[in-house]
Amino acid sequence: MTENFFIRFLRISREVIIFGVLSFVITTVLLPEIFSKQLLGACFLVFYAVKLSFYLLLYKYLFFKRKKELNTKRVLIVGMNDTGRLIRRFLECNPILGCKFVGFVHRGSETQKDTLGSVDNLEKLIQENNIQKVFVTTSLFSNGELLREYLEICNRHGICLRFVCKNQPHYHFRNLSMESEVENMVMINPQELPLDRLNNRILKRLFDIVFSMFVVAGICSWLIPIMAILIKVSSRGPVFFKQKRTGLNNKTFDCYKFRSMKCNAVADIKQATAGDERITPLGRFMRRYYIDEIPQFLNVLWGDMSVVGPRPHILKHTEIYEKLIRDYQVRHFYKPGVTGWAQVSGYCGETEQLWKMQKRIEYDIEYNENWTFGLDLKIIWLTVFGTKQALRVVSNSQTKAEDIHQEVNRRLYEPITHLIKRAVL
Repeated sequence: MTENFFIRFLRISREVIIFGVLSFVITTVLLPEIFSKQLLGACFLVFYAVKLSFYLLLYKYLFFKRKKELNTKRVLIVGMNDTGRLIRRFLECNPILGCKFVGFVHRGSETQKDTLGSVDNLEKLIQENNIQKVFVTTSLFSNGELLREYLEICNRHGICLRFVCKNQPHYHFRNLSMESEVENMVMINPQELPLDRLNNRILKRLFDIVFSMFVVAGICSWLIPIMAILIKVSSRGPVFFKQKRTGLNNKTFDCYKFRSMKCNAVADIKQATAGDERITPLGRFMRRYYIDEIPQFLNVLWGDMSVVGPRPHILKHTEIYEKLIRDYQVRHFYKPGVTGWAQVSGYCGETEQLWKMQKRIEYDIEYNENWTFGLDLKIIWLTVFGTKQALRVVSNSQTKAEDIHQEVNRRLYEPITHLIKRAVL
């Protein structure tokens, strides 16, 4: 941390000295008598001391958080070359970025310092080292198919991917975007999403804070005491149900709900179903009107969730569906939401058939790729005042063959069988 702060110290000192000299010259020429040079010097010294103190405290705080890997992305760099080493130094000297360098991946089988292994084992190394972000330093001219393979691997595991090169890129991906340029390095985002932009993230977070504070102060303040009494009277157990869910960048968090079921040992692995005996009478009422979800606005206020986003899934579902559905983990590029685009489109509740979860993921990805503040407002409106669309199997290309077969049996052959039975009898 000392080396990192020393670089920041030199940069701040240079900026303050240059600005101070220019201000002194300008005030001397334009305000030779009415402006006090001593006051100007004192202001600059105070400003300089405050700025250094602020960054020193910030670096100490961030160093503590990064050491414990709190709010930190574990980074892998593909390509042990000059560009890769420059990226590593840049990340380590800027802890405010929240990136922890884990190691290099390179071509070849020989083991070098700070290398985790060969690029041929990239997917395995990502899983073993819990990587959340990958920088690829190979030239974009080199091998387009290989770069596509990197992108597919990262999408499969919900990992951010950035290409970094020194030459002018000409290889085109969908939504290819030049994200930044540092030290003559060009950073490319191969699939830029609206919330990759800082101004959009700030806008969404500010809205989340204001909206959740309104709900917590205006609704939770009186609803929680009432529900606490009703839940305690109706069944034994705690008022709140706390469950581990998958959140932003695949990190887990504690999701809170009003308890709507009897205490049971399979709550973390078994999804609620129609007519589920675990659900209490009060729980059925809460689930019908989504009252049990209200405490999740506390998660929004704490920053684990957003008002609108892909619904958070239990860890068991994440483990199962990431193996069955292509690009399932892409939904975790954004914070999970209290409500979402899939839910207001009718894809909510039980997912006893795979195609229903596939449609959810399609809508989640569509939301991620087309986010606007207006879309969030629309989803909130539809959540409160809209009616959910009926789920349909017809014309669903993602439906598995066995599900289609079951639906055909139900809609066609069962009525025919019933008619035959009536004719015989």
